[in-house]
Amino acid sequence: MISFILRKLHNLVSDKKFSEILTGSSWALGARVISTGLAMITSIIVARSYGAGVMGTIAMLNSFLTLTTIFTVLGTNTSILRLIPEYLTKYSPTSAFRVYRKTQYFVGGVSLITSVLLFFSSGFISETIFSKTHLKFYFALGALFIVFKSIMDLNTQAVRGLRLIKVFAFMQLLPALSKLIILIPITIFFYNQDNPIYAMFASIAITALTGAWIMDRVFKQRSAPGDIQHTMSMKDILKISTPMLMTATMTFVIGQTGVILLGIFRPETEVGYYSIAVRLSTLTAFILHAIGSMAGPKFSELYHLGKMEELFYVARKSAKLIFWTTVPILAALILLGKQILLLLYGADFTVVYWAMVLLVMGQFVNSISGSTGLFMNMTGNQNMFRNFVLIAAVLNVGLNILLIPTYGFYGAAIAGMISIMSWNIFTLCYIKIKFGKTIGYFPLLM
Repeated sequence: MISFILRKLHNLVSDKKFSEILTGSSWALGARVISTGLAMITSIIVARSYGAGVMGTIAMLNSFLTLTTIFTVLGTNTSILRLIPEYLTKYSPTSAFRVYRKTQYFVGGVSLITSVLLFFSSGFISETIFSKTHLKFYFALGALFIVFKSIMDLNTQAVRGLRLIKVFAFMQLLPALSKLIILIPITIFFYNQDNPIYAMFASIAITALTGAWIMDRVFKQRSAPGDIQHTMSMKDILKISTPMLMTATMTFVIGQTGVILLGIFRPETEVGYYSIAVRLSTLTAFILHAIGSMAGPKFSELYHLGKMEELFYVARKSAKLIFWTTVPILAALILLGKQILLLLYGADFTVVYWAMVLLVMGQFVNSISGSTGLFMNMTGNQNMFRNFVLIAAVLNVGLNILLIPTYGFYGAAIAGMISIMSWNIFTLCYIKIKFGKTIGYFPLLM
């Protein structure tokens, strides 16, 4: 079995047409592997030294920051991934820099206003929404870091748009690395139950400031006085970004509704257990993101150059690489999941094993589907993709509301599995109908 998988990977490595994405993915994948490993170490330290309750609080704060920054970034973190390669190809680095800078200022302004409003609304969020008055301080503190989280999200995608492979790998590694570097010494020398929360916020600020400096420096190096001067209005940028905003919102709903509703209906401890199940089941996400980080700009370039045959060739090769690198991990989680939970987090966390298995099944469908979301967004089909994700998100919310009060994190896992499967299947069917081809990889059927 292992030799068979290695042979499949060798065939991909030797493909010259796929070499650019493979080279970029290798850097991004390496960074994501290290980053995921560091995040696992951090979660183990938090679970064993601070308890499941703190894990649950961190999960709720992550959901809070992720949700708010969706509406402060307004989909520009995805559109900038498409616009930078497009403007570099059609016009010049100066034109691409103008689009980026205009977007950066807009996101900074919106996130600053949102930060102030949510800071003064922290009491309402903690008391009325979550019925946990002791979390008011944490939500107020989280509101202050919305600006940093928004700029971090934008710059990370902008680096992808410039196809700065090694820099993007560094940006992927920095949040987890800085968080762990901060957490270890303060746990040893200044132990406090809030330490993991402070480390998380500090890592966001460090990554945001580093990314802003990198983007400014790189664009100034590439720009020249004789560059073609072509810009794009913020209205036009938002016209492209709005469907992507809706998609990002619905993707958040699919991924985080379980955590939020568990936080509303259940104690922090149960949220902490479920957050570990989500973390393990999405271990393969770093592979999808790593390959997608290089495939996305290539999809945009090939589509705008009209090279449809090459576009589908690259998309299918990406899906094949995703399959053979993720399925062994997913299989290991099903076969050895209970032992992994016991070894890493302790006996208490083995209770979430079957919920993790359900989530892994959803991730399997995600793996065989390929980079469906990126393909749709990079080829001008963002409106239809938004519709598919919207349907899946509504299904997810309905199932969570129906199942969580009775079945707890098992209900959240069932809802997550069904919603992930649904939007991937919808998207694959649409691509097949519109283009007459598929980008998924189904080895038993092909």
